[in-house]
Amino acid sequence: MPTSSQTLEYLQTASFKKPEDTALKSLPLMGDGPAIRRLRLQIERIGPHFRTVLVRGEMGTGKELVARALHEHSNHAYEPFVTCHASWLNSLEERHNIISRYMRVTGAGTFFLDGVEEMSIEAQRQLLVILEQKVSTRLIASTAVDLRRMAAAGRFRHELYSRLAMVEIVVEPLRRRVEDIPALAMHFVEQFAAQYEKQVDIVARATVERLQRHTWPGNIREFENVLRNGVLHCEGTLLEPADLSSMVEFAEANDESHVRPCGATARLQDVIDQHVLQVLRECSGNKVRAAEMLGISRSTLYRMLEGGCSPA
Repeated sequence: MPTSSQTLEYLQTASFKKPEDTALKSLPLMGDGPAIRRLRLQIERIGPHFRTVLVRGEMGTGKELVARALHEHSNHAYEPFVTCHASWLNSLEERHNIISRYMRVTGAGTFFLDGVEEMSIEAQRQLLVILEQKVSTRLIASTAVDLRRMAAAGRFRHELYSRLAMVEIVVEPLRRRVEDIPALAMHFVEQFAAQYEKQVDIVARATVERLQRHTWPGNIREFENVLRNGVLHCEGTLLEPADLSSMVEFAEANDESHVRPCGATARLQDVIDQHVLQVLRECSGNKVRAAEMLGISRSTLYRMLEGGCSPA
């Protein structure tokens, strides 16, 4: 974990460049379903005028890319876009000075605070103090949970929640965007075929259907890893269902033909837990590799395991 002095040194020497890609052509903004069209419209409307935005969505949905798209649609797109994971601030000394320095480096650009729900109460208090100083920095915070409920439970400051959630954007999970999966699949196939010098250029209809049946608890990050492995395993020009080895067993377990007792319905959390354990088994218990496959951070995986998803 970097010390406060190392953080200050980084902020003094770092250079921040405007992303080269056009924001609304980047992931997770690809597709033409109603959810993604609504998201693009929000970005176009909010981008030029926002001061503070809260972006909410599950792990792996691409909240940082949404934040970058907002930044690129602002009137300060060529100013810095600076990112920081909120939990990192909890263990730093001189936390107030570190947050202030981040804001100063960002200037009139955009400061992206990822995982704001993981901030300690004291860190939240210090951030609120800085925001009340009316700095010129635009702030985008991301969260994977409902901060309103956290605030109601006393685990998040009401004042900070009200400040952050003046404008809130919800990024839908991939399982609710199945109509966008064909375009996403083709995008990743083309990308990885070029990267690994493979001749894969077609996605079989059965492959698309299998991808659409999957619940994607790791969302687009997990989807990307599955397609990467699929292209690597593919021996021809057509990506077949058999090439999706990293999700075969889970897909079969949740196939509609799978027999269940009459009246039994799997809860989404149970399905997610089963998938996490399946991936962990496929990775021989290697949590770092499993987190990469799922498209989530190691700390998130550890919390899922501690919360009742037992590797045993």
